[in-house]
Amino acid sequence: MLAVEQLFEAHLTVSQLDRAIEFYGGTMGFELAHLNRERGVAFYWLGGRGHTMLGIWETGTAPVRMSGHVAFSVALADLLSAAGKLKAAGVEPLDLSGAPTTEPVVLAWMPAAALYFRDPDGNMLEFITMLDQPPQPERGVVRWSRWASAKS
Repeated sequence: MLAVEQLFEAHLTVSQLDRAIEFYGGTMGFELAHLNRERGVAFYWLGGRGHTMLGIWETGTAPVRMSGHVAFSVALADLLSAAGKLKAAGVEPLDLSGAPTTEPVVLAWMPAAALYFRDPDGNMLEFITMLDQPPQPERGVVRWSRWASAKS
């Protein structure tokens, strides 16, 4: 099989395209790549044109809903300030269990620091940063402050 280098494209479903455009383009600041209102879809570039694309598809008013999950790779300094920025934008930062938080968690088996939040349709979004340390799966999932104090 081919050696895959990275994920190029992911898609999420939303109930109201205009509300999603305000969230992803406005609140998140993603660059709009293409909008097709006839098909009910908006595409956004992540990391610059041609790097990675996120498609947002309107599903309408169907009684059955599907929730997705997408993780966005960010620099550690940005991740550490993300909870405050999300909160200021009216978005609740969450830990891995979905509880409100003021700091990222560390998934020690990778290890990676991550902060979660939901879009207006309930899709789980994540900011994540791989850490330059050896995996420590025995530590499980820990708050950033606990991880950072243990490595000092």
